Amino acid sequence: MPIHKPDYDRSIVNLMASLARGLGAGDTGYVPLPELPPDTLRDRPLALLLIDGLGDALLQQFPDSHLARARIGSLSSVLPSTTASAITSLATGVAPQQHAITGWHMWLRELGSVATILPFAPRHGGAAYSAAGWSPARFIGAPPLYDRLAVPATVLSPAWITDSAYSRATAGRARRRGYTGMDDFFARLVELLGDGRPQYLYAYWTELDHLAHEHGSTSPQVRDHFLALDRAFAAACAMLRGSGTLLLACADHGFIDTAATRTLHLANLPRLQDTLALPLCGEPRTVYCYLRPGRESAFLACVRDELGAACEAVESAQLIAEGWFGRGTPHPRLHERVGDYVLLMKENYVLRDRLANEKPFQQIGVHGGISAREMEVPLLSCDL
Repeated sequence: MPIHKPDYDRSIVNLMASLARGLGAGDTGYVPLPELPPDTLRDRPLALLLIDGLGDALLQQFPDSHLARARIGSLSSVLPSTTASAITSLATGVAPQQHAITGWHMWLRELGSVATILPFAPRHGGAAYSAAGWSPARFIGAPPLYDRLAVPATVLSPAWITDSAYSRATAGRARRRGYTGMDDFFARLVELLGDGRPQYLYAYWTELDHLAHEHGSTSPQVRDHFLALDRAFAAACAMLRGSGTLLLACADHGFIDTAATRTLHLANLPRLQDTLALPLCGEPRTVYCYLRPGRESAFLACVRDELGAACEAVESAQLIAEGWFGRGTPHPRLHERVGDYVLLMKENYVLRDRLANEKPFQQIGVHGGISAREMEVPLLSCDL
């Protein structure tokens, strides 16, 4: 499997650099995309439609779709190529190097706890951290980009997450609006943009990701959902024509499909388990390993002997130094949030562990890794 390192000259972070400059938020520390000059983004309605899981490879399975015809190129996701890290980049304008949200499972040393970061709750279960008075803003290393925009901003997201602790923290002063179902999503998008006033709308669609996880990215369920989404997208564009809206769309990550035979379980790897001080963190495709003192040689020998076909172990500090998580000065807690070593999974392998309270599960569609299918996402543009 060819390695696809994130390209922070042409990534979703650079997309946000264009939007930040065009909408009055200034420099993010990343270069803007050349096809989105800031001057073309001013004094008009501007929307970014984030279709969770719509990788470039998936989109190009449907070359005659309205969505594919709006494609103007491809972008890189971030490392890891996963929702928690990518949507935080879209909300803050910077890469994981700065915001330090490093995957679904994160070791928060400040709390002495492994977190499921988007639900903002301990991985071991129980009450959310917000019940004890904590906010995700305390752990996100960059402020919301919305708070620096020179135009009104709205975040349109599923009703069940609109008021979540993470949504509140990343939206900042932007208005939060919820929707229920595809018809309501596009109706609200058209309603919010239709008056032609300058504004920024971030509209987040989640269902494609859910279906790809459950059924696989090439499944009939994903195909049918994509076609329904494509029809609704085309209808919304028709209704907005003449409004002056620039409707952009992209994704947070793509997908690769795995199988039970490619799913490795830590419980079946006692040599590896014996070297670890904490549960596995990050993602099943980009795995952060925290080692017990003095166990580095045993860890590397186990990876070489038992996992060599499935993954490569790389020192976390090396990945930071080489710019895999972003450009510039790392957040002070980035090093402790990516462990001592990162296991970069090859082909379509995944590695999972399970705490005592967690039920076993199997996903067909997975992401978070460094394959082109996971890392490359499309950039779409409709000038309405």
